[in-house]
Amino acid sequence: MSADVANATSVIYRGMDRATLDAAYNNSAAVVDSPDYLTRWRDRSARVRMRGNAVLDLRYGVRPRAALDFFSSGDAKAPLFVFIHGGYWQRNEKETFAFVAEGPMAHGIDVAVVGYTLAPEARLSEIVAEIREALTYLDRRADELGFERDQMFIGGWSAGGHLTAAAADHPSVRGGIPISGIFDLEPIALNYLNDKLMLSSDEIARLSPLRHVGAGLPPLSLFVGGAELPELRRQSQAYAQAGRQRGAPVELSVLPGHHHFSILEEWSRGGALTRELVRLAGTG
Repeated sequence: MSADVANATSVIYRGMDRATLDAAYNNSAAVVDSPDYLTRWRDRSARVRMRGNAVLDLRYGVRPRAALDFFSSGDAKAPLFVFIHGGYWQRNEKETFAFVAEGPMAHGIDVAVVGYTLAPEARLSEIVAEIREALTYLDRRADELGFERDQMFIGGWSAGGHLTAAAADHPSVRGGIPISGIFDLEPIALNYLNDKLMLSSDEIARLSPLRHVGAGLPPLSLFVGGAELPELRRQSQAYAQAGRQRGAPVELSVLPGHHHFSILEEWSRGGALTRELVRLAGTG
């Protein structure tokens, strides 16, 4: 057996070889109609972005993708929900995810959808720094945009779930909703996703929320789909368990029947994600 073949079939993480670990995190391959979800999201988001309550492409940083879109619910001094898109830190864009604002806005919650620089153009440490910069920008412009500064909540999906947990200790954040997130970067550094991320050992240690969850965090409501890949479910379960053990206000909800893409449909007006945000924000 050649060295290359031996390396490809060696156990590298939790009993998995490289090919198995790659598949364990390949959500697009696991959901065969995932492109259809993205198409529908883009269509819905385009309509949301055309509304008169949208303020688009507010620049919070210097890089081209360091911009955000703001959607007003129309209520004075409304809470603000900041949504961070997914795509394993290396694909997708904020424009696809404006549809997330529909449910929160119907309950009097303003929404900001954040864009950020993708890997490999930016290291993960730089991406996390951009999210924190966006939160600081929003805090400073609360009066101008018209939302309540002391009622800022964050949430994100997939890689955005990771970025939510990584930025949850920002002083402006009052609570968060990480959805189908990544909380331990060790397996990411061992699979195909690291081809562009090129994670350093320091980044794995410093940017894995699992290793830093503690009592100083605001309330975090984790969600994961019951039909998601086992590794995605395990990531959320491990983070929730660590939070309980370390005194952090972290709770996990498993939504039966939902896979990695369908779970975002729960941002509808009466969906589970919207209901939890309303509960956190106290607008119900």
